[in-house]
Amino acid sequence: IMKLFDLSAMAKFSSARPHRELLFDSPNLRVLSFNFEPGQELPIHSHQADSEVALLVLEGEGMFTGGPEDIPARPGVLEIMPVTEPHGLRATTRLRLLVFIAPTL
Repeated sequence: IMKLFDLSAMAKFSSARPHRELLFDSPNLRVLSFNFEPGQELPIHSHQADSEVALLVLEGEGMFTGGPEDIPARPGVLEIMPVTEPHGLRATTRLRLLVFIAPTL
């Protein structure tokens, strides 16, 4: 069954912590939306699983963290890696991020 999402309607933010919303979940694919206020972050982490993760910045700016060097994160930038690699993100402005995990952890 096809799913349709209006991502512009999902721009919810919280000063307490990043706003996280599960958009889609199946055995083959998980899609999450994260919205960060400036200074909020997705802590560096990894998973012991045979899956891939893709991080797509929709709007805002920040830094991808977890690698040997931080990488600028801005609209349209897509980072893809095995979930076993350390990954995270730190927002410098309001930032919206889509996360795709396949297959699901």
